[in-house]
Order: sequence, then structure tokens, then C-alpha cells
Amino acid sequence: MENVDIRSYIKANFKDSKESDIKESIISSIQDKDEVTLPGLGVLFEILWENSDDELKEKILKILKVNL
Repeated sequence: MENVDIRSYIKANFKDSKESDIKESIISSIQDKDEVTLPGLGVLFEILWENSDDELKEKILKILKVNL
């Protein structure tokens, strides 16, 4: 079995995408409830988290807490 760097793959896959393309991919992944897309969504969440300030991180945490 070959070891795949999912982070690099996802980043490369979306590198030249428009915001609308990224949005459609997120919506499609969620609507399809496809377990295969969860790692990709995780990579997108990681990028969001790492590039958010403390205020936005707190907002994300509150949204997650309320909806879990």
C-alpha cells in the first residue's frame, strides 16, 4: 500500500480553484454524506483553523459546541 500525503494532495487539487469551486466541493461532500470526502474536509478545516485569529477560532468553537 502506497503512503499518500493527503494534505499535499488536497492543497494541490484546490490550488487554482475559484472560491465558487471550493464552495461547491464542500457542499457536495456534505450533501453526499460520502465518508471518503471526510479527510479532504478535515484538511480544509485545518487550513481554516491555522489561518484564523483567536476571535474567529472562538467563534468556530462556539458553533461546533452548539451543534454537537
